[in-house]
Amino acid sequence: MEQTSLAKIALTLCGLLLIMGTPIVQAFIVNIDAHNEECFFENVEGGTKFGVTFEVIDGGFLDVDIKITGPDQHVMHESEKESSGKYTFVAPSKGVYTVCFNNERSSMTPKMVMFSIELGDAPQRAPGAPGQEEVGHTKLEDMIRELSGTLTSVKHEQEYMHVRDKIHRSVNESTNSRVVLWSTFEALVLVLMTVGQVYYLKRFFEVKRVV
Repeated sequence: MEQTSLAKIALTLCGLLLIMGTPIVQAFIVNIDAHNEECFFENVEGGTKFGVTFEVIDGGFLDVDIKITGPDQHVMHESEKESSGKYTFVAPSKGVYTVCFNNERSSMTPKMVMFSIELGDAPQRAPGAPGQEEVGHTKLEDMIRELSGTLTSVKHEQEYMHVRDKIHRSVNESTNSRVVLWSTFEALVLVLMTVGQVYYLKRFFEVKRVV
């Protein structure tokens, strides 16, 4: 009897998670040419959690300008020369929200930007409030929805950190290779200078003896 009850509870939880779903996440990698700007648009319901995460993964000093505006052209965030960032808002009204990456400060170097846009679930009615499709939802459903959103956010954060780790490792390896090459070049120059000085001094004293 107890096992049957636990099985019913487990099936109920799984069903609720499937019905509620998870937040929508869209990830992109875009190449922004010098003196150029790339904008992306997202239709968001009022009261919905709206998040933007980005990082410049290649090009110049790894920095761009970012600007996030609402449907009424209200600037929600604007910053310059950013290498990475994570911004979260609650959409004040329904409409199209714009995320723009600006590389106009660069004279000739294109920038490659990796970013993601995360949309939370649309706001729900208060528990017990009547609706057209359902009478209400329980406190358990609220807890499951919150847990689902939290787990999804943790998963996305882990994936984001994993990508950042790969990028930084690649940068470190590239820097290390350049340091090794430069050190080898300096060593060769020192050897050549030493050989040249020895040869010059030897010729100088040979001329002196002839005189």
